[in-house]
Amino acid sequence: MSKILIRGAKVLGGEPQDVLIDGETIAAVGAGLSADGATVIEAEGRILLPGLVDLHTHLREPGREDSETVLTGTKAAAVGGFTAVHAMANTFPVADTAGVVEQVWRLGKESGYCDVQPVGAVTVGLEGKQLAELGAMHDSAAGVKVFSDDGKCVDDAVIMRRALEYVKAFDGVVAQHAQEPRLTEGAQMNEGIVSAELGLGGWPAVAEESIIARDVLLAAHVGSRVHICHLSTAGSVEIVRWAKSKGWDVTAEVTPHHLLLTDDLVRTYNPVYKVNPPLRTEADVMALREALADGTIDCVATDHAPHPHEDKDCEWGAAAMGMVGLETALSVVQETMIETGLTDWAVVADRMSFRPAKIGRLQGHGRPVSAGEPANLTLVDPAYRGPVDPAGFASRSRNTPYEGRELPGRVTHTFLRGRATVVDGKLA
Repeated sequence: MSKILIRGAKVLGGEPQDVLIDGETIAAVGAGLSADGATVIEAEGRILLPGLVDLHTHLREPGREDSETVLTGTKAAAVGGFTAVHAMANTFPVADTAGVVEQVWRLGKESGYCDVQPVGAVTVGLEGKQLAELGAMHDSAAGVKVFSDDGKCVDDAVIMRRALEYVKAFDGVVAQHAQEPRLTEGAQMNEGIVSAELGLGGWPAVAEESIIARDVLLAAHVGSRVHICHLSTAGSVEIVRWAKSKGWDVTAEVTPHHLLLTDDLVRTYNPVYKVNPPLRTEADVMALREALADGTIDCVATDHAPHPHEDKDCEWGAAAMGMVGLETALSVVQETMIETGLTDWAVVADRMSFRPAKIGRLQGHGRPVSAGEPANLTLVDPAYRGPVDPAGFASRSRNTPYEGRELPGRVTHTFLRGRATVVDGKLA
């Protein structure tokens, strides 16, 4: 590989520095660096971050290649500044065996745009009745550390306890989709004033909060790790904050869309705003932002959920739940967290790279931007501002809630172990 010299970038938003990449590694960081024959990138005014890590991505392959593939999904990830993603298990067939997780892992290796770490199912077929082959998936070539039935809740307390006990053997983590199923039967949106006015079935906050409360208690009881997927309510924040105050090994994520959008948008009846968990209230959004800033919420995870056109371009009640998010995540975080003054770029690096990599026990990612570290890097132009145009997405799907909306920031370059996957905002 050739040498690359990034000149004058603000590393984690700090003072401008030069960063020299030699092969797969950061060779030097400092002022006035030079290297014979290096490709020079003039990065004045830009922010250099460690490559972003997503704990929650739906790549849909195998089984739903009409909405996304590992190749198209990792292209979208690279464009968004990600160098590693965790691929959720709700594929067809479900990733509940060593064979399926290895297939996804190998497809990620072949794509070459970012590292793909498969997430194993907690239960066979996501049915919540019998533990899946957790040990075999961990021992496979994919080395699975994160297990989730995401899309469905592990609602049986005994099954959840057994899963938490099992993953302790290899320092794994159970990532819970917190949704009490009986409380959300027929739910179409957040339960509240707007749902009452629209006459749509409500998804109450307590359906999320009751499962989180149960699971942090279970994790404490067995001394294991639990991670809360797409936390979305102010009450959930308080439960996680309480659990952490006890010293329990509880972590949580928030999606970009729950940091920005509210259930008022459902008044449009545009199914692009239909998501699980649903968009919540303005008060919830503000609580989530504050919790991300103070570290109660550990990380931002996209819950990138691609759907083909026909699954979204229909009446609200029939539409699939989910939004694509990989290519807009950093821009939404810049708007909601940086431009509001709640956090700085160093905190963004922590919440979008360092912490998710630590939670997923992902080697080589979420590392400092310093000499000797793997050259997994993202270069961002924070001054850019422009409308979101899904026609230009690398993802196979277009179900973004931000179409036409002006968002700040643009990833100009992404490097995976020293190799540029994105150059000047375009796939390399």
